[in-house]
Amino acid sequence: MCMCVCTSMCVFMHLLQARLAHMAAEAELKVPFAEELPSRQAQLATLKDTEEFDVLIVGGGATGAGCALDAVTRNLKTALVERNDFSSGTSSRSTKLIHGGVRYLQKAIMNLDYEQYMMVKEALHERANLLEVAPHLSAPLPIMLPVYKWWQLPYYWIGIKMYDVVAGTECLKSSYVLSKNKALELFPMLKKDKLVGAIVYYDGQHNDARMNLVIALTAARYGAAMANYTEVMSLLKKNDPETGEEKVCGAHCRDVITGQEFDVRAKCVINATGPFTDSLRKMDNQEIENICQPSAGVHIVIPGYYSPDNMGLLDPATSDGRVIFFLPWQKMTIAGTTDSPTDVTAHPVPTEEDINFILNEVRNYLSPDVEVRRGDVLAAWSGIRPLVTDPNSKDTQSICRNHIVNVSDSGLVTIAGGKWTTYRSMAEETLDAAIKAHGLSAQPCKTVGLTLEGGKDWTPTLYIRLVQDYGLENEVAQHLASQYGGKAYEVAKKAQVTGKRWPIVGKRLVSEFPYIESEVLYAIKEYACTAIDVIARRTRLGFLNVQAADEALPRIVEIMAKKLDWSQERKKAELEAAKNFLYLEMGYRSRSEQLTKTSEICLDYQEVIRYKKRFHKFDKESKGFITTVDVQRVLQNINVQIDENALHEILNEVDLNKNGQVEFDEFLQLMSAVKKGQVSDSRLAILLKTAEESLDMRGPVTVDRSGGGV
Repeated sequence: MCMCVCTSMCVFMHLLQARLAHMAAEAELKVPFAEELPSRQAQLATLKDTEEFDVLIVGGGATGAGCALDAVTRNLKTALVERNDFSSGTSSRSTKLIHGGVRYLQKAIMNLDYEQYMMVKEALHERANLLEVAPHLSAPLPIMLPVYKWWQLPYYWIGIKMYDVVAGTECLKSSYVLSKNKALELFPMLKKDKLVGAIVYYDGQHNDARMNLVIALTAARYGAAMANYTEVMSLLKKNDPETGEEKVCGAHCRDVITGQEFDVRAKCVINATGPFTDSLRKMDNQEIENICQPSAGVHIVIPGYYSPDNMGLLDPATSDGRVIFFLPWQKMTIAGTTDSPTDVTAHPVPTEEDINFILNEVRNYLSPDVEVRRGDVLAAWSGIRPLVTDPNSKDTQSICRNHIVNVSDSGLVTIAGGKWTTYRSMAEETLDAAIKAHGLSAQPCKTVGLTLEGGKDWTPTLYIRLVQDYGLENEVAQHLASQYGGKAYEVAKKAQVTGKRWPIVGKRLVSEFPYIESEVLYAIKEYACTAIDVIARRTRLGFLNVQAADEALPRIVEIMAKKLDWSQERKKAELEAAKNFLYLEMGYRSRSEQLTKTSEICLDYQEVIRYKKRFHKFDKESKGFITTVDVQRVLQNINVQIDENALHEILNEVDLNKNGQVEFDEFLQLMSAVKKGQVSDSRLAILLKTAEESLDMRGPVTVDRSGGGV
């Protein structure tokens, strides 16, 4: 007993000393831009005017931003360029988990693989660090592993307990076993047939795109020159006076927005371009072999009622051997992921095959009482993982997601592979290699325990102050506190007066989500340059509900246009680009095709008669189609007012040939798709049904999204 107490005290004292050392190191760091971030124009000017940087990082994902933060806090003159937006690639399209990797630990034990074991141990340490440095964007999440065979209970329990043991003092909370009844109490949607119990363990969850962004913003605060929409056209080289060999000494860059080109010179160039790693390596040496094998992972978002508010689900063995997570996220439910070889592209598209695979796996674990409908998929996306692989390997599922740091003959430093969770340690290792290879004068790494943007002044009760001091809605205040941390006050100060008794300030961009207009203005301060930046990465609206994002776009473009002085042509281009992004990359196409592809109308005779009667309540002249004028006339008869623009949007969802009217056949296709579960939240279907009832009973009409069927 005495020995255990002594050991615990030693561990505690060690951790305390380490924490105090980190706090002292952070206090010593200078923050040149603590009050105000430099604008993007100022950052570009720094890139152009600086004679030579110590380090130039190419790539603004989690790893690249992590390298920038590591470098600048070591007192290195640091620059970073990203050809798109920060976190526009893989880093914003993850499963949103901060985890060590339960399945990797299983492989490590089963295969006696020490490398896998050390990868898990490192990731668990980084998990604890990330939860500490960005508490507003991350939190522990309990994840349930349901068990349907008695022999699996001790097998999985031992594996999960090993996960706790490997985490050691950084274990978030101890895992535990649940009886069948208790498991169903905590996760009532779970399939109860043959269920024998469940095991619950803890991992971390975060808002990945905003986490990436705050890493980049923190680096900018400390003085790094950070520029998004800045593309590397070619690498600069010079002859080494001692060896005569060519060495990389910077990059020729182009401002994607203005087209202006310029050189950025640096003693060391770091390649942190994720799936595009080999593209930059081939700028250095065309003959070099590829080291990355890309793999596509698709995720879907479905309504929040599919999962409990604070309990995830892990399916450890799907029909084809993959692992599926089923997690609450941003009051929705996220399910994924797939894992299949793919080509490298800047605009990956989720396929219908992958979406249906995930839905089928979800059905296997949910109660038959819960109808898992294709129409409930609110958004879907594909992310490309830059897996490090043997060139001869064809099976991306079996690849260990470890990373490599490589220094080429010309001095280009490449960091490739790895996991979101280990971005910080990967950056540390990369900078260590760069400093050694290029003889840079630098201080030791200081990023362990270094608080990220917004984390310093965040508390769990910060949202209460926002409600009390600014008159924000409770939901909006909670959202701002969780997304911006201590910077939420700055967003609240920009919020417009609503003109209502309550809330006093904070006009929503779309009614069912807590995003407000002032976030668009603040997004510009956070280097948002396009409408896509706002819907995808400054807010997460595009990842949560493509239809809601589409509706919010016109107002977002208007706000940005006024602030950034956009022309009418630019506004039109922004709107089209953002709609195309939602249509292709966020699953809007797959969602809309559930109706357009439904050529066969699967309705019985009585259903056709019922829907024909409903349709003709609006089509009084028997034209065979209805327009907004027809709908407005009926709504006026029952004393209901709907904005004309909103009504156009409602009809446009069903107007397949886009001729401004909904034909009877289109209406029957809609109702058939609703019946089959392919479409579940059509506002026109809801509107026509409730209006029909109101014409008979003069009851109220609602056209809010139901999140369900008709």
